[in-house]
Amino acid sequence: MAGDEREKCSGKSEEYFAKPGGTRALIILMGPVVNLVLAYLCFWLVFMIGYVDMDQSSAKMPPVIGQVLEHSAAQDAGLKFGDRILKVNDRKIIYWSELQDAITSSSGDHLNLMVDRHGQDIPLVIAPQETDQQDIFGREHKTRRIGVGPMPVSNSKDIVITRYGPLQAFVKAGAELWDITVKTYSALYEMAIGARSPKEAMGIIGMFFVIKFALTVGFSFVLHIVGIISASLAIFNLLPIIPLDGGHLFLIGLEKLRGRALSMKTDQFIAKAGFTFIIVLALFVFYSDFERIGLIDKMVRLFKGTGL
Repeated sequence: MAGDEREKCSGKSEEYFAKPGGTRALIILMGPVVNLVLAYLCFWLVFMIGYVDMDQSSAKMPPVIGQVLEHSAAQDAGLKFGDRILKVNDRKIIYWSELQDAITSSSGDHLNLMVDRHGQDIPLVIAPQETDQQDIFGREHKTRRIGVGPMPVSNSKDIVITRYGPLQAFVKAGAELWDITVKTYSALYEMAIGARSPKEAMGIIGMFFVIKFALTVGFSFVLHIVGIISASLAIFNLLPIIPLDGGHLFLIGLEKLRGRALSMKTDQFIAKAGFTFIIVLALFVFYSDFERIGLIDKMVRLFKGTGL
């Protein structure tokens, strides 16, 4: 827009800095508003199209063994196809998700299972194996497994697809956008006071891996991720830091309170400090993304291997 650099503004009526503070604030707000509207539309479509409700779907899946991997802890312990897991260390198991949680959260060397096999209760002792599992960023984590899989879903009724009508989806979209906004600002506050690691922040590299994973799930999930990214851009852009839109809004509000704008020198100093902060923050987020996907570890091993 003409005259959007204060030091070059000549005072013409069509220039940005020649307009009243309220008009300038509305112009600045248009960017975040567009992002929020896009996010809202994405969430609205997701709730109308429908999405797989993983919590309800897994809750309907019984803890019946559908697959036993060769040379696994389950095979060594004697688990067989069709076995129903009744208990893990005296913990009653009703759903497959409970079996997963009981195994992954265990800490002992052995697990005591009670198995229903053709109507007969059979006690088994199994030693979980720790394996490397890749997350959506390609980074490996240790997890405990016994080497079994569930029975395949033979009935489409076992998959819970949640969808809403246009009006209800409209309300749900608003609730989703509000929930993301509150959680994002809460997370930023916790990072600022040291209650949460700043390394949890995700940048462009991290978003790429999230979208790549979303593409394997389905269109509805991709749409949901796009909505989250768009909302996050608006939320971050409204932070009171120059050169973000929130920083410009803060200066306009300060101008209204003081009755005049800050001096050119002060304005330039704030702009340079804010820009430096954003650059440092961007570099830190890039570093966190690279560390998250394991690239930093690979570089360290490479330099160690070459003796540098």
